[in-house]
Amino acid sequence: MALDSHAADLIAGLQAQRLKAFEHSTVEEVRAVVATFTGLQAQPEPVARVVDAHYESGGAQIALRVYIPEGQAPHPVVLYFHGGGFVAGDLDVVDEPARAVANGAGAIVVVATYRRAPEHRFPAAADDAAAALQWVAANVGTYGGDPGNVVVMGDSAGGNLAAVTALRARDEDGPRLRGQVLIYPVIDPNAEFPSRREFAEGYVIGAGDLDWFWSNYLRSPEDATHPYAVPSRAASLEGLPPALVLTTENEVARDEAEAYAGALRQAGVDTEAIRFDGLLHGAFWMSGAVPRSSEMRSAVVEFVKRVTATAPVL
Repeated sequence: MALDSHAADLIAGLQAQRLKAFEHSTVEEVRAVVATFTGLQAQPEPVARVVDAHYESGGAQIALRVYIPEGQAPHPVVLYFHGGGFVAGDLDVVDEPARAVANGAGAIVVVATYRRAPEHRFPAAADDAAAALQWVAANVGTYGGDPGNVVVMGDSAGGNLAAVTALRARDEDGPRLRGQVLIYPVIDPNAEFPSRREFAEGYVIGAGDLDWFWSNYLRSPEDATHPYAVPSRAASLEGLPPALVLTTENEVARDEAEAYAGALRQAGVDTEAIRFDGLLHGAFWMSGAVPRSSEMRSAVVEFVKRVTATAPVL
């Protein structure tokens, strides 16, 4: 399918600005560019209440933000890990989409940031994500959330962390999850799929950029064999919560994400995979610049409503 006209305009604008590829930028430059994604977003929706809080992990106090919608408690809960290649991203850049999901799904959305690479390499972010889930289980009731009705969600690197958190919750007898939402997740630094070649350049995130992010996150090539860095390396995917995997047509990580969805389905996990033709990596954050991001958000909202409305299987 042809590239969405709004996405094409965005790419043309970035090229006109002569924006450096992430792989040729410093960590500080990458973080600054990712922070500007708020300028591609629609006006944030009001929610009933927003609370800033912290959780503990690795001896550090790490920020999170709780978005509480209107309506009667207890609310289902979405624990959201932002993207940014494990290197960039923060609470502010996903403030707008978090509000939209909270209102659309009638769910409390907890956005958890985490220690970023390269200052803190694997397994820091994965450990933090698991600790954030424990915080939700212990504390979200204070805000009117149901700790027994939790979905994990993430986009890009956050999608990897959501998948890993679902694995760890299963492996470590952690909180029972109702679902996992993986939005164009980056799964495997060594993935060899056609989308890596087809979209290697010119689509916001290139193949070299993805390699750069992974090189800043992993400590060594051996880390790429660990399932809590690369969830497709898990010995088994059985027993994981229902999954929604969203991909966009024009991006390097498309095929590895869809392959992971296929592996989940083959393991008996209730899995829905949706590819958004014409769109590109980052679209979930681009509600102002790429209006079709609303289609992705609607898919998330419907999935969250579905899996949180049913009684858990014991």
